[in-house]
Amino acid sequence: MHQQKRQPELVEGNLSVFVFPTELIFYADDQSTHKQVLTLYNPYEFALKFKVLCTTPNKYVVVDAADAVKPQCCVDIVIRHRDVQSCHYGVIDKFRLQVSEQSQRKALGRKEVVATLLPSAKEQQKEEEEKRIKEHLTESLFFEQSFQPENRAVSSGPSLLTVFLGVVCIAALMLPTMGDVESLVPLYLHLSVNPKLVAAYIVGLITMAILRT
Repeated sequence: MHQQKRQPELVEGNLSVFVFPTELIFYADDQSTHKQVLTLYNPYEFALKFKVLCTTPNKYVVVDAADAVKPQCCVDIVIRHRDVQSCHYGVIDKFRLQVSEQSQRKALGRKEVVATLLPSAKEQQKEEEEKRIKEHLTESLFFEQSFQPENRAVSSGPSLLTVFLGVVCIAALMLPTMGDVESLVPLYLHLSVNPKLVAAYIVGLITMAILRT
């Protein structure tokens, strides 16, 4: 007589939890981001029940914070930020998803998701763009100084690339701004404020680099 093969008992805390995304970013000036969705996946052949915990539950509303997900299915968990204030900018909160079998109470797996409130999406994008430009200029200057031929004297002046980039940025600053109806320059050459800010930032970096040489 053949005995039925028993499924190995799952150890508490060892079950992998699959959730996306693993980071939530809310922007104070964009109400569409005040509602975020976490997707919990269940790739296993048995049903799971889950529970969502938070380090600061008074700041968030979690729809269906405790529910179940069928085998090889997924479920969306809606999280709303309800306390958008400047005092919370940059504060990192944490959500913990605990999963277990429907017939058991012990948690088989856990996953943490961090949440952050930022003041403005535009400011964040601007900071990231300025950081990328600064890193690119630093790498270009380092490459230029590190890979010069030994039999060539080190030039004390700026490179052609730096000069060309400076001329382009100065030309961009001289172009009219969007909304300037009195300009004779074609409309497709009118620039918004953000590109001009980036151009001014690059001109400042190039000026500093030239003064250091």
